This record gives sequence, C-alpha cells and structure tokens, in this order.
Amino acid sequence: MRGRRPRVPFEKMARMILGPRYELSLVICGDTLTRSLNRTYRKKGDPANVLSFPLGKKEGEIFLNIRKAERESRTFDIAVQERIARLFTHGCFHLKGYMHGEKMEREEGRILRAFGFRRA
Repeated sequence: MRGRRPRVPFEKMARMILGPRYELSLVICGDTLTRSLNRTYRKKGDPANVLSFPLGKKEGEIFLNIRKAERESRTFDIAVQERIARLFTHGCFHLKGYMHGEKMEREEGRILRAFGFRRA
C-alpha cells in the first residue's frame, strides 16, 4: 500500500444522494456473500461488486464487496478508495430508482467530484 488512503465519507455521500431521512444499512462483505445474493436475487453465479436492495420508500441496504473492489482497483489502476466510492455511489443511485444509463453516470460523476473522487 502506498501511504494512507483517504476514507470514503459513506454517510455524507448517502445523505447527499438519498436525503437526510433515508435509513441505509451498509454491509461491507466479500465474494461468498455477494455470490450467494447474486445467485438468489439476480440468477447470476459470479460475486457482485455492489448490490442494492430497497426495503421501502425511505430505506434500503447496500452490500459492498470489498474484495472485488480491491481487485477491480488493480485492474483499472486506480486507488481502492476511488473504486469503493464509485461502487457505493452507484448503489445509492440504484436505491434512488436510477437505472443504468447516461443520466445515472452523470449524477454519479457529480457526487464523486463533490467529494474529491474521480469518476472511476
């Protein structure tokens, strides 16, 4: 590891995306759990990097696979905190109801820049 990495401000980022009254549960996990969840809920056999589950209009859960984020950071040649921030932001926007596409990517980039992260 090259020096101390900045922390990802999960709570502040979630508040900016989801609002102050949103109840969010963040689970930091690895391949085994996200593979199981991905198989059960998405019928996919690989471990996911992030999964979002809305539980109600103002509550949800995010499962963030830290091991996969670490591998992807090496693949993309970026700091692991950059990748984690991107995945967390992505999960929050899914909870907000966004689907993949230009609008979601634009909004993710706006949030990441606001917190000093690149769009990676």
